[in-house]
Amino acid sequence: MDQRRLAILGSTGSIGTQSLDVVRMHSDMLRVEVLSAGRNVGLLLDQVAEFRPSVVHVGDPALAERVAGELNGSGIAVLSGPEGLVEAATNSEAEMVVVATVGWTGVEPTLAALAAGRDVALANKEVLVCAGGLVLEAARKSGAAIWPLDSEHNAIMQCLGAGRASASAPVRRIVLTCSGGPYLDATPGEIAGAGPERTLAHPTWNMGRKITVDSATLMNKGFEVIEAHHLFDIPLEKIEVVIHPQSIVHSIVEFVDGSMIAQMGVTDMRLPIQNVLTQPYRRPTTLDPLDLAKVGRLDFARPDLERFPCLSMAYDAARRGGTLPCVLNAANEVAVAAHLRGHIPCGAIPRVIAEVLGCHENEEADTLSALRRADGWAREEAERAVAACAAGSPPT
Repeated sequence: MDQRRLAILGSTGSIGTQSLDVVRMHSDMLRVEVLSAGRNVGLLLDQVAEFRPSVVHVGDPALAERVAGELNGSGIAVLSGPEGLVEAATNSEAEMVVVATVGWTGVEPTLAALAAGRDVALANKEVLVCAGGLVLEAARKSGAAIWPLDSEHNAIMQCLGAGRASASAPVRRIVLTCSGGPYLDATPGEIAGAGPERTLAHPTWNMGRKITVDSATLMNKGFEVIEAHHLFDIPLEKIEVVIHPQSIVHSIVEFVDGSMIAQMGVTDMRLPIQNVLTQPYRRPTTLDPLDLAKVGRLDFARPDLERFPCLSMAYDAARRGGTLPCVLNAANEVAVAAHLRGHIPCGAIPRVIAEVLGCHENEEADTLSALRRADGWAREEAERAVAACAAGSPPT
């Protein structure tokens, strides 16, 4: 069996390190050609020593010089900065690019990889939130495939296949599940003043800090609604969200005859990652199997939009389209970063986002330059709104 050659963008993050776990488990069919990280050069150098890629990328140019010095004479090319990330995604022998970066930074390398005919294993949901139309058009033109690494979207893909239906076949609805995070039973008042320590205490998933905050506010689920809309060509009104605290059922597809097919599994991202990286084969895993008797029960409930207004804002931005989803993402990134620094409480995150969305003049999202303008404008507006919240006054 020929080895599938991979470029892993974001190799030192949560999804990146778990992708490398899958490579270790299936080294007979997977090989790493490219490793890319932001600032964690210590871990990156350990990964390079183990996997011996041909290309390494470091986001910070100054740190890239340190890495280049460490790898001097190894024959490994060292790239840096945003341009280097695009080059890492395209100018190598990699057949599949794992996009495990966070936020807007994944947009341009994803577009470049698809334009170059590379299949993309997509974990960065913000890519489709910000630039869904451009990404799908790039894939259509080159014939490259987009494989979802998100547990929910990977589950949808599996359910559609199990139902012998494509997205254009008779699907009544898609149901995305979410645990409800650390604020499932909190009052709006408790959320309003909550600090990052409580926000990061996710009850079921072990994820990166940014996505953990997004899961707590349900913005993550709003992003997943937009992502599912693009990936599977499903109308927004056919995509529902339900709270499922056990995080065992990852998504459900209901067909027009009333049959519902669900994908279940343990709460470990290595399962959907392996499903994509080793497809079309299903291979054994070293993970413990799901014990339904031990789980005992599966609960479902509708989300409380008073506690989780970010979900409503995501639906609304998706319906209105244009550059609004890109603005939604940028404002969220700024607000989440401020919350993680302890500058604003969790309850201020949706207030900041709503302020930015409310003063944005929407335009067509048909070029990358239009999206860059919207992203930059939204970040400036969000920083202003964050400063107002941090000073104790509401955004105006």
